[in-house]
Amino acid sequence: MTSHVVVGGCGFLGRHLARGLKQSGEDVAVVDICPFPAESTISIQTRRFDILEASTPDFDAMIDGADVVHHYAWTTLPASANADPFADARDNLRITIGLLDALKRRGKGRMVFASSGGTVYGKLRTIPVPEDHHLQPITAYGVSKVAAENYLRLYRHLHGVDSRVVRISNPYGAGQNPSRQQGAVTTFVHRAMHRVPIEIWGDGETVRDYIHVMDVVPALIAASRMPSADELEMPIFNVGSGQRYTLREIVKLVEAALGESLEINWKPTRPFDVPISVLDIGRAKRELNWAPEIDLQAGILRMIQDLSIDEHRQYSS
Repeated sequence: MTSHVVVGGCGFLGRHLARGLKQSGEDVAVVDICPFPAESTISIQTRRFDILEASTPDFDAMIDGADVVHHYAWTTLPASANADPFADARDNLRITIGLLDALKRRGKGRMVFASSGGTVYGKLRTIPVPEDHHLQPITAYGVSKVAAENYLRLYRHLHGVDSRVVRISNPYGAGQNPSRQQGAVTTFVHRAMHRVPIEIWGDGETVRDYIHVMDVVPALIAASRMPSADELEMPIFNVGSGQRYTLREIVKLVEAALGESLEINWKPTRPFDVPISVLDIGRAKRELNWAPEIDLQAGILRMIQDLSIDEHRQYSS
């Protein structure tokens, strides 16, 4: 049995991964400031830390006994990072380096880092974009993600810390906080179900690659288990659907799923939105033996069902 610690394990991605690892028979603990949500079917240990206030002994305690450290603790979104680039770099790179230093002191263990396939590349020269595309982000969020990747690469080179990077496109699914407005699919579905107008920035022709969180989890687990065949080259994988959807197409899919028209408030284009971002997922398919299984239409229907069940539970409790 492999021991995993999921840093940021109470967040959207961390919760789903922790459950997936537990259900596959692994030993799992999460690190977060809040306890892991109580469930009748699964119990996961929480190591409670305020990561932003963590000291050197805290980082050592966070990863104590872990064979694999999953780093999904990120304090910002693209908009908030642009609003305060200093805080974005200060907080997120401090956490990243703190975890790497703890692994260096231990002299063993590996890290899986959730990077951003939607922001690290910037404006694409090749579509779909492969992992070896140049990195030229146009948001502070993307810049700090690239910096974190570079610190992983540095610690691998200088100290032999075994890290691997998963660049995720635009994940969506049950449990994603719609108030953060991080993903168009989650935001659109949630607003539509509550009869709230949808906001679209620009002309609605912005193209993105959307992947259901239950397709992301197997890729993250596979990345954590793969052997490190090359001591010099850090494994990096794009994880997305590989499919292109405009915001207008998402609206049509949500309308079809709900059987009603949606009200849209059109907003001016934002300077940090690249016109198209679609990932080449060929490497993950070949080397991780992974492929997405939930297409966007099915994912939207699944999300509507999950949200309806969650609301029923709230009103029935």
